[in-house]
Amino acid sequence: MTMFTGLSAFPLTPLADDAVDEEAFSGLVRRLAAAGVDSITALGSTGSYAYLTREERARVVRLAVDGAGDTPVFAGVGALRTSQVRAHVEDAEAAGAQAVLLAPLTYQPLTHDDVFELFRTVTEHTDLPVIVYDNPGTTHFTFTPELYSRIAELPGITSIKIPGVPADPAEARDHVTAIRAVVPEHVTIGVSGDAYAAAGLSAGCEAWYSVVGGTLPELALEITRAAQRGDAAEAAAASARMSPLWELFTEFGGSIRVIAAIAEHLGLAPRKCLPLPLQGLTEAQRRRVAEVVEALGLGR
Repeated sequence: MTMFTGLSAFPLTPLADDAVDEEAFSGLVRRLAAAGVDSITALGSTGSYAYLTREERARVVRLAVDGAGDTPVFAGVGALRTSQVRAHVEDAEAAGAQAVLLAPLTYQPLTHDDVFELFRTVTEHTDLPVIVYDNPGTTHFTFTPELYSRIAELPGITSIKIPGVPADPAEARDHVTAIRAVVPEHVTIGVSGDAYAAAGLSAGCEAWYSVVGGTLPELALEITRAAQRGDAAEAAAASARMSPLWELFTEFGGSIRVIAAIAEHLGLAPRKCLPLPLQGLTEAQRRRVAEVVEALGLGR
């Protein structure tokens, strides 16, 4: 087991009056550490890193490290320019983060060589482990197995966060096996896309980089621990019980607005905690989310 296995929980970075709500964020981090998650990833996409200034991001990482206790903290460092990425890495190092999570952000379309050079430069200038963040839904860049292989050979690359796997168990295993065949054994593979986590973990992924785990850690841990025990049926059943939640993610265009509404409903974040221009859900949609939360007994 390494730091890059098990459940890595991605908390929101709640805002209030267009500033980071430090109390709410610290409360989320302490909640995750108390639940026993395996790591905490501050400033993932759920943490709205792309909307924050360098100073805000540095402060958030410090708060995460301070609140996490013995739980490892990873810090998102993605930015449009390589020099900005390096600055965020330096801030993460200074704050005491134990790894960095790097997504290739883009305005102009990026080539595979562009992305490789980004990772090469970052790994050359830090001793922190680097997690490859493949999130085409937000970055609009798609990795290939060949690019995974090139980047995974760089010193310091320790994990790759892949998008959701196929729902069919055999297809999921074939998908993960194909990625495992092209990356070194020491580089873990972490699934994302919460509805696909049980399938990914049971198919051979060593980690789950989880949106829902950042607000409802007990739910995510139930799925993770079942898969780690080799109980694929129980992991799938636990995930299936959460189908109404996964359906909201799909219906409302992604997870961040839903998870923000859940955090707000549970009193873990202030109302309208997302950075503008993200408006969050409508009142009618919030009622739908609250109904699902109560029906599933989440957050109790």
